[in-house]
Amino acid sequence: MTAFDLTGKLAVVTGARRGIGRAMARALAEAGADVIGVSASLEESGSAVEKDVRAAGRTFEAIRADFADPEAVRALGADLAGRERPVDILVNNAGTIRRAPAAEHADSDWELVLQVNLNAQFALTRAVGASMVARGQGKIIFTASLLSFQGGITVPGYTAAKHGIAGLTKALANEWAPRGVNVNALAPGYIATDNTQALQDDPVRSKAILDRIPAGRWGDADDLAGATVFLASDAAAYVHGVVLPVDGGWLGR
Repeated sequence: MTAFDLTGKLAVVTGARRGIGRAMARALAEAGADVIGVSASLEESGSAVEKDVRAAGRTFEAIRADFADPEAVRALGADLAGRERPVDILVNNAGTIRRAPAAEHADSDWELVLQVNLNAQFALTRAVGASMVARGQGKIIFTASLLSFQGGITVPGYTAAKHGIAGLTKALANEWAPRGVNVNALAPGYIATDNTQALQDDPVRSKAILDRIPAGRWGDADDLAGATVFLASDAAAYVHGVVLPVDGGWLGR
């Protein structure tokens, strides 16, 4: 038994179907946690993330929920908070992005991104976090972004939402740290996932990004694994309100 051991814990990972969420779910399972995966398009059975979790010897449950639908998010929160087996770890990773210059950025794109990336995150965390506070223990991890610190280009809604996640992380930590609940966030750098495919495919932007990353490469989703397990474990018992970059040194440049 070590401080990083999650045996017996139940983790909920949103946006778990692919990319960073799948890597987080796999890492938590390999550290001993059972996993509930949530995604708008998650297969009921046989998904890649389910296979990952079961290969680690842990149980997996799939829940399909559309984070663009506030009622679906409220129902999900009530479901998870009301279960006999409590949620020990909540990983708020679900997200979406829309790219368009600010002067042409549609209201519909702005509203969708804010709903999925910020409003839904708060609604779900309020429900699950309240049960953690009542029990006096729990770990909450948000997926922030480099755009929690910077402005980005052609992604005003995403940047606003991710700045909001950084603030929400600190606000909830201020209230819930005294109640035994750790609230922190990870800020992935430029990770090679579907969300960044447009940047990877743009030779000018891709070169500019690579030239600035001290590590000299795009990140891989598995680069988030260790930091996720750390923040979910007792090893981070005195870590509260932190937005931890996993960015190959980008912010230090």
